[in-house]
Amino acid sequence: MSGVAKPSREIYRMAAKRFAAIVVSERGDVDQWLGNRFSRKDAPKDADGGSAIPITADGYFLTADHVLAQAKGRKVFVIVRREGRLRATPARIIWRSAADDVALIHAPIATPDYYQWSPTDAWLPQGSPVMHAGIATGFSSPSGRLLSPIRPETGMSGNQRFKHDIPLEPGDSGGAVVDSRGLLVGVNSAVEFLVPLETAFFIESEANRPNVGRMMKRIEVDRKTSVNTRS
Repeated sequence: MSGVAKPSREIYRMAAKRFAAIVVSERGDVDQWLGNRFSRKDAPKDADGGSAIPITADGYFLTADHVLAQAKGRKVFVIVRREGRLRATPARIIWRSAADDVALIHAPIATPDYYQWSPTDAWLPQGSPVMHAGIATGFSSPSGRLLSPIRPETGMSGNQRFKHDIPLEPGDSGGAVVDSRGLLVGVNSAVEFLVPLETAFFIESEANRPNVGRMMKRIEVDRKTSVNTRS
């Protein structure tokens, strides 16, 4: 894949416009924390969270399921940039898969800057250039490459797990893995290290690509159910 260009700075800027995060807390709102730019001293003591990926224009997001591990009995907020400011909106969990480490959530907001999926009927070969858009390091880390291919979705019914060579940090889970055209490839999941004695060496990062057709069907069902519930 040496002839394929790395993601350009324009792709990084596009990803920055799609910034999205998730906070899980017992608090009724997290506005004070946002107003202080995620200052650690102002963080809710019970807060968990990570990155999120807008995938439609009407507030549907993907994240890693483990980002929502402590969500039971607590509130889930989606954080996006609106009118030049970071704003938090309460969100609903639509679907989760612990086995695939993918979850779908919805917030009642417009999300005109959202990701389009890479083609479901084409191979994305090992070695393809990618970047990631996790909130911890995604907009500052260099691009990398796929360490395993992503196969066409045709004839497949489930999730595809794949690997890339970009190190991740806490907060990057649930963030987008994006190809050189700015198309969504999958969802960041975990990072693997080799730990001989007291020194850790980065090995690879793991991500997941859910079945896109099934995911969009879940969204359509939820849209219809939400309309019927409101009427």
